[in-house]
Amino acid sequence: MGLLTGAEIFVESLYKEGVETIFGYPGGAVLPIYDVLYDAKFEHIMPHHEQGGIHAADGYARSTGKVGVCIATSGPGATNLVTGLATAYMDSVPIVAFTGQVPRAMLGTDAFQEADITGITTPITKHNYLVQDIKDLPRIIKEAFHIAKTGRPGPVLIDIPKDVLQEKAEFVYPNKINLPGYKPNYEGHELQIQEAAKAINEAENPVIYSGGGVILSEASNELRELAKKGDIPVTTTLTGLGAFNERDKLSLGMLGMHGTTEANLAVSNADLLVAIGARF
Repeated sequence: MGLLTGAEIFVESLYKEGVETIFGYPGGAVLPIYDVLYDAKFEHIMPHHEQGGIHAADGYARSTGKVGVCIATSGPGATNLVTGLATAYMDSVPIVAFTGQVPRAMLGTDAFQEADITGITTPITKHNYLVQDIKDLPRIIKEAFHIAKTGRPGPVLIDIPKDVLQEKAEFVYPNKINLPGYKPNYEGHELQIQEAAKAINEAENPVIYSGGGVILSEASNELRELAKKGDIPVTTTLTGLGAFNERDKLSLGMLGMHGTTEANLAVSNADLLVAIGARF
């Protein structure tokens, strides 16, 4: 294949990840990407604002089960993604967001349209990267997609300096990744499960608190089986709506200030709250 620019490596890496649709808004720092995207095979959807692009990527991920992908330029373009990243992080939606950045030699100089987007988004992403070497770009993209869609899904941001996009290197996409600090656990702890079962059996007024994780993990049948077996009433969060039939006699409806009176009273008077696919 010969040497490819960073922008071409970006496109080839997305091909490897099976990406079909990208939501993006052009800007100076990502123009090398858009020069290559012109002839790429992706469906590119341009919103009127970067925030609209990441919310569209969010909706795409929720509706298709695939990783949503969006692009924004440096500085104000990147910071316009913040609300969408926070939404995806709170709601466990897999997104990989790419932002352009000023050339590496200008990092930290308060250059035109420079913003420390990795620092800004650290609290609202599963992980983020600042690409310092073009040779790391394929590995970083593969890791980002893996992190975004495994375990509890969420957004990952990759910040790419403009000169990295313009440099050339050999394209080598890794077959596998090694992330020693990231090993999602999909198996429940047997002793903890036994303790939970004991607590449920001994409770007089248990309530199941069901969240969006039940939908993401397609565990509605298991939720219903548990509720029926223990005759336990179920309340849901906003993102958990639909996981349990609200016409069922055990349904309390949604919890919270916009929820039902029954749900809030039941939780207030419960002696055990069983959280499934939700956080406190």
